[in-house]
Amino acid sequence: MKVIAPSFAILVAASLFAQVDKRLLHDRDLPVIAAPGLKMALTGPFAVAKGKWTPEGGVLNVIDIPEEKHIPVLHHKVGLSAATIECEFRFDGPGSFLVGCDGAGHIGRAVVGAAGLSIAEDSVKPSHTLAKLPMAVKPGIWHDLRVEWRGDQMAARLDGKELRAQHAYLATPKSRSWLAASQTVKIRNLKISGEPALSSP
Repeated sequence: MKVIAPSFAILVAASLFAQVDKRLLHDRDLPVIAAPGLKMALTGPFAVAKGKWTPEGGVLNVIDIPEEKHIPVLHHKVGLSAATIECEFRFDGPGSFLVGCDGAGHIGRAVVGAAGLSIAEDSVKPSHTLAKLPMAVKPGIWHDLRVEWRGDQMAARLDGKELRAQHAYLATPKSRSWLAASQTVKIRNLKISGEPALSSP
């Protein structure tokens, strides 16, 4: 039993890693577009749209600016027809964390809050929620998030639990991706992979 137990533990760990790393919509790994170390100020094609996004020691800290009257937003100004966005995030209090994509306007988003994960599209206002996954997202610990889109589909995996949605509007050509987060959110190990849209600079 003492010999078998370590081997079993290794197999379980390998299985969990494979699940977290598993692709959702794509049939292959997409080329990495950006993987900032988050140890110095972000530069193009990243651009701060709202709030302040301050990297320090491998962690991206989010600061709200109340007079902007808008949740902090960080743009990545590369349009991706197919994309995978991966990161770890932590809530240090009540709040929300979003990963989305835009064309001329908002197209779609994955939204994480204390009560779970959802996917929405933006052909109407307010956003139309396509799918929900109720789950407890506890503060004070790091959570794994992976968001993918391709064609008219968007999918997300949060701590090993998956959610998928499909809507014609999600196929709208993309001009950028973005993160939005309340001040209680910290982010690390951010990686953006994808296939640039033909019209993307």
